[in-house]
Amino acid sequence: MSFQGLGGPGRMRLVAVAAAALTVAAGLGVRAFAHGGVAKYAGDALYTVLILTLVLFVAPRSRPVLAAGAALVFSCAVEVLQLTGAPAELSRHSVVARLVLGSTFNAPDLFWYAVGAALGWCVHSSLLRRSGRPGRAAASSAARA
Repeated sequence: MSFQGLGGPGRMRLVAVAAAALTVAAGLGVRAFAHGGVAKYAGDALYTVLILTLVLFVAPRSRPVLAAGAALVFSCAVEVLQLTGAPAELSRHSVVARLVLGSTFNAPDLFWYAVGAALGWCVHSSLLRRSGRPGRAAASSAARA
């Protein structure tokens, strides 16, 4: 289960770091040039993409569907945690907490997290296809032959 064309887990970690940097830059760009709902919901989607890059940094051999699923579950868990009021309290005392945990539950955010997970899944899958790593179906077919 190695990333043949990507050069193994170390190379995937470098790709994940680069993707995280691009994601943060995109988020800052959206905040600088867009306003209102566009900036907010693009930020939500990019939040999940960033989480996905962190998942790939920690577990570089993760399949795209699992990495995207983990990022989506984490993002949704943070959103639901906002119902407790704990993130709002932490956000009052820390800019980092506000960036990571948010402060107020907003149901539409859950949809945009799914959009970010889908986008991340597509990019991750595309990178693996280009690297020559067989897809799950191709690997299963080869194993049966």
